[in-house]
Amino acid sequence: MNEEMVQQMMAAAERLAAATETLDRVLGKLDAQQEMLNAKVDRIVAAVEESVTQTTERHQAEGTGTDLQQRVVQLEKSNADLKAQASRMSRKTLSPVVSALIGKNEIEGERLDPAVLNKTLAALSVEQRIAVKAELARAGMIE
Repeated sequence: MNEEMVQQMMAAAERLAAATETLDRVLGKLDAQQEMLNAKVDRIVAAVEESVTQTTERHQAEGTGTDLQQRVVQLEKSNADLKAQASRMSRKTLSPVVSALIGKNEIEGERLDPAVLNKTLAALSVEQRIAVKAELARAGMIE
């Protein structure tokens, strides 16, 4: 191989390494957010369970069951909402092809600028652009 090709390969390897580091940072942030949400959900579940226990004891002492049933329905709805929120916040990753494309054009950050993204994807066919944008949207990097 000639010297120019070796230099090009070295430059490409450096860009890939930088893109990998950026993705690692983003994934670290996502993991931290997921842990924070899990901790919040655990605290809420504990508070709900404690509240249910106290309410149950109070209603057993009072002998009324309708308020307890309403409270159970309300807590079940709250629990379902929290589970839905936690599932939306799950970690999403990009395929290696999309990661390489982003790294090749030195795009960084958690959100991508639409103008830069369109310029980057200009060399691809329409179907490929649609596929890449769909995957980026699924990963939460574009809207």
